[in-house]
Amino acid sequence: MAATRERTGRTRAPGRRAPEASAPDAGSGGLVPAGQRPPPAVPGEERGRLTELRIRGLGAIDDVTLELGDGLTVVTGETGAGKTMVVTGLTLLFGGRADPGRVRANGRAGVEGRLALPADSPVWERAADAGADPDDDGSLILARTVSAEGRSRAHLGGRSVPVGVVAELAEGLLAVHGQSDQLRLSRPAEQRRALDRYAGAEHLALLEAYRTAHARWRERSADLERRRGQARELAQAADVLRSGLAEIEAVAPQPGEDDELDAQARRLGDADALRAAADEARLALVGDVTGDLGGEGVPQDAGAALAVAERALAGSDDPALVLLAKDLADAVAVVSDVATQLAGYVADLDADPARLAEVLDRRAALTALVRKYADPGDGVAGVLAWAEDARGRLAELDVSDEALEALERAREAARAEVDDLGARVSAGRRAAADGFAAEVGRELAGLAMKSAQVSFSVESDPAAPGPEGVDEVALLMSAHPGAPPRPVHKGASGGELSRVMLAIEVVFAGADPVPVMVFDEVDAGVGGQAAGEIGRRLARLARRHQVVVVTHLAQVAAFADTHLVVDKAPDAGAGVTATDIRAVDGEDRVRELARMLSGLADSDTGHAHARELLAVAAEARAAA
Repeated sequence: MAATRERTGRTRAPGRRAPEASAPDAGSGGLVPAGQRPPPAVPGEERGRLTELRIRGLGAIDDVTLELGDGLTVVTGETGAGKTMVVTGLTLLFGGRADPGRVRANGRAGVEGRLALPADSPVWERAADAGADPDDDGSLILARTVSAEGRSRAHLGGRSVPVGVVAELAEGLLAVHGQSDQLRLSRPAEQRRALDRYAGAEHLALLEAYRTAHARWRERSADLERRRGQARELAQAADVLRSGLAEIEAVAPQPGEDDELDAQARRLGDADALRAAADEARLALVGDVTGDLGGEGVPQDAGAALAVAERALAGSDDPALVLLAKDLADAVAVVSDVATQLAGYVADLDADPARLAEVLDRRAALTALVRKYADPGDGVAGVLAWAEDARGRLAELDVSDEALEALERAREAARAEVDDLGARVSAGRRAAADGFAAEVGRELAGLAMKSAQVSFSVESDPAAPGPEGVDEVALLMSAHPGAPPRPVHKGASGGELSRVMLAIEVVFAGADPVPVMVFDEVDAGVGGQAAGEIGRRLARLARRHQVVVVTHLAQVAAFADTHLVVDKAPDAGAGVTATDIRAVDGEDRVRELARMLSGLADSDTGHAHARELLAVAAEARAAA
């Protein structure tokens, strides 16, 4: 059996400078050297975009590196060439499920991507929490590897991270739309969020106020139920706290008192030894000035000796000796000051046994409190902290009739606020529903779905308010006149659902925070004028987002800012398949559009039609 070999494709978008070095291996996690944080601002990046994508060992692709430009990027190629692997690679990179069946025979697939993000993007904060660093140019690099056995690893900014971290980032970075994925908006929760977003900033502020009120109501309700249901247990716990507080208040410990008592006990217990030491030191400095010690055996005092030395030098004319005499004079003053302080220390030293017993008793009382109410080593500070916490807990354990009545009033007030805000949120959703459905319907009319009708069902239950309001929101669709409205993911086929979602994304183009959108053959089953309308809408979407589209329609591809072609052809050297992805422009792009139109890349008629498509698309974009 002949060995299999793949030919590597390196693609650079027209007019862009290739990076100085290609991305390193994704599995190494060494894509990014330790960089600075925060990253420098990325010029011209309002939302962020994916600038580079490298795919290795995935499906029919051996190793390709794509530079993705701004605006609309289309990926085209023959059926089976591996176009969808671009979408698969993007999905995998951003935390999608790893399918080991996609891994080539070399045993490992890898995808790497470079994100250019504005400096204030919330992605940076989450990336920093994960230990990620920006690259030298301020971009953020992601990497994902999958083995043939299904083992998967993810890297973010040069750090190994759980795949879930990357998936979390993807929620604010990437939306993948395709017939197999069926998009975010097929889920009721996403449909409700979409309607809220469409309703505008004032409605969203009202919704946030509702969420806060709902949380407050639930908290007060839970507290009231807890106190009523556990009245006996809470009362017993409160008694324990009151007993402890009474014991502590009876002793009345003061901050730092334990340390002060320890010092006093040491001084009182060692009073005789301390007095002897102080007297000996004072005698050495000034001698027996009182005569209490007797003259015999008393050493010459240090002060007198220093004074003699100072006088001996003070009469000299030598400058050096004069300076030394001044130093000796200073020393005499210091000795005299220390001797005075020692005398005061001895006079104040208390050797009263009664005072020592008092200090020891007080210290024992504090020690007993510390053993009961503080952690080892915390001392009196721990006791005082326990008392402060106990006073706060007592307020939460109050099950008196007065406390329960006050809490019930607070709960009812919170519920009234929830009801009021919930009704206003519901009214806002109903007001927005008709306008939203009408705009989506207008978009669908241009997407070969003139008979389709889209509507929102907003069913309210004020008796059961939830965290997001009192409404159950569902996006419904009637595929043709007379058909009953059904949930959109059930009322539309795969191709229709993709077009519905495309229409919704176009309506939301100015508000959707996701900077990168990927569409996988949303034009399936469409042709003619409708195909051109899809291209027009994707180009409109690409004004505010980076849009990547896998398509088989020349009418869509003609609207692209960047056109990538996936080639798959026999490799004469090994007799196996070779896959490449290349950016096309000029005549190469005309040839690809001609192939898509007629299947003949060199047809003069196809070339003429392709040029006409490009001219029409350019005119439509300029007029938009």
